[in-house]
Amino acid sequence: MARGGIFSIQRFSLHDGDGIRTTVFLKGCPLSCAWCHNPESQSVAPERIYRAERCLLCARCVDACEHGALSVVGDRLQLDRTRCIDAGACALVCPTGATELVGRDWDVAEVVRVVRRDVPFYDESGGGVTFSGGEPLHQPEFLEGLLRACREEGIRTTVDTSGHAPPEVVERVVPLCDGLLFDVKHTVPELHQHYTGVTNEQILDNLARVRRITRDTGASLRVRVPLVAGVNDGAEDARRVAELLASLDPPPPVDLMPYLEFGNTKYERLGRPVPGFAAPSDERRNAFAALLQGAGLEVTIRGEIYEHV
Repeated sequence: MARGGIFSIQRFSLHDGDGIRTTVFLKGCPLSCAWCHNPESQSVAPERIYRAERCLLCARCVDACEHGALSVVGDRLQLDRTRCIDAGACALVCPTGATELVGRDWDVAEVVRVVRRDVPFYDESGGGVTFSGGEPLHQPEFLEGLLRACREEGIRTTVDTSGHAPPEVVERVVPLCDGLLFDVKHTVPELHQHYTGVTNEQILDNLARVRRITRDTGASLRVRVPLVAGVNDGAEDARRVAELLASLDPPPPVDLMPYLEFGNTKYERLGRPVPGFAAPSDERRNAFAALLQGAGLEVTIRGEIYEHV
């Protein structure tokens, strides 16, 4: 049975597809978006996070670490990243959960047992399971196993993807989905690479591929655009997105996702610098939406239908 890395399973999710959903967050991503709100998802390997507000400075973790990566200095617990290998011994002995190892391997049956608990809510609301990340297509065998198992259970599925995956993976996996949420982060290849670490040629090729597959299978497709001030929120950005989506047959609806700062605490817990990004102003956000709507596209902002006044 296929196994894969997962860092979180969120039940009663309302923002990752239709109805009440369970969102399964797979670990690992080929992108390194500068504004990523799930930085703990980027590495396939488990990672140590530290919540200073929970720490008792009991030093149990210091004693448990065989690599000498931890020490108590004054009123602070300090980590030497050059020695830490995220083995997890510190998390096992922490009495308050201040130190935690995020991510572990699951098998398909384990995941299905969790998502099956909420079948009555899926049936009542038209919901189901969303596989997100990280990048779920980064673990294609595991994702394929999950999708097939959910189909056998009669559970509807959605995959939330950046689209960065080999074409053969897309061709194999997408026909198993009932819905796709496809991110378009930037339309300019050089800027896409600057902000995400990869160019967007393969992503845009896969968007056309996904549109063809979903048209043939009847699965839904929504494009999501994360709006970040000064990065991709200008009028020219909107025109390029509109042109891109209008070239698809049929043009998919688009959901604008203004940047949220809730992920900043995750960077602090991982011991990484906090990104310095912000959401666009309401005026720029609405202007972006109006340009898309003027091109004949169905537009929502975080799931709420945009109505130009």
